[in-house]
Amino acid sequence: MLVDTHCHLDFNSFDQDRDQVMALAREVGIKRILNPGITLRSSEKAIRLADEYPEVFAAVGVHPNDGLTWENGTKSHLRDLATHHKVVAIGEIGLDFYRDRTPHDLQEKIFWEQLELAAELELPVVIHTRESIEKVLEVLANWCRELEKSQSELLSHPGVLHSFSGAEDDAERTSALNFLIGITGPVTFHNASDLQDLVIRLPLEDMLIETDAPFLTPHPYRGKRNDPAKVKLVAEKIAGLKQEAYNTVTYITTANAARLFGW
Repeated sequence: MLVDTHCHLDFNSFDQDRDQVMALAREVGIKRILNPGITLRSSEKAIRLADEYPEVFAAVGVHPNDGLTWENGTKSHLRDLATHHKVVAIGEIGLDFYRDRTPHDLQEKIFWEQLELAAELELPVVIHTRESIEKVLEVLANWCRELEKSQSELLSHPGVLHSFSGAEDDAERTSALNFLIGITGPVTFHNASDLQDLVIRLPLEDMLIETDAPFLTPHPYRGKRNDPAKVKLVAEKIAGLKQEAYNTVTYITTANAARLFGW
C-alpha cells in the first residue's frame, strides 16, 4: 500500500488527463493522496477533487508565495472549508524567503494565523519552507509551546515539513517537535548526496513520502511532469538507501501518514 502525502492534483497541468493520472496511481497501489491548497480557490478545488475521487483528501491553506491573496475574511473562509469531512490538515503554509513574492512580515503574520487556526480545529499542518528553515523552526517551537499550554492532542502529531531540504541538525530539531519529514523526488537525484545521507540516518518512523506533483519529478523522469504514481520511485530509493525491504518502507510510511492525518 502506498500513499502520496503531497500532490497538487488541482493544478491546471492535470486538467486534460486527471482521470488517467488517478487510474495510474491506483495501478501502482496508491490508496491515499493529500491535495494541499495554496489559496482559497485552490483549497476549494482540492475539496471538490476529494469529493470526486475516493483516494483524495484535502488540506486547506494559503501558501507563503500567495500571501498577497490574504484578506480580512480569509481565515474565516478557511475555517468554514475545514469543516468538510475530507479536510485532514491545514496547509500548505509556511515561509518562503527564496521566491520573495510576499513581504516577510506578512508571510509570518499569515503563517501564525493559520497555525492558530490549526490549533483551534485540532488539525495538523503541512509546512512549506524554502531558505527559511531557521525561522520556521523557531515559529513552530513557539506554536508547540502554545499547544502544550492548552494540552492539545496535536502535540503528538503536529504536522510535516514538506519536501525537506534542511541539514541533519534541522531534521533533529524537527523530529524533537514531533513533526514528520517529507521526502520527495530529489532524493533520487545523482547530486543529492546530503539528502540521501540524511535519509540513511533518519528513522523510517519520522518520514512521509510525497511527490509534490506536478513538481520535483524523480529520476529518471526529471524534467517531465510529476504525478502521484511516481511516489513509488521515492519509496524504492529510500529502501535502497536504507537497505530495507520496499514493503517495510511503504508499510511504515503509510502508517505514519495514517497517524498524522487520521484517514
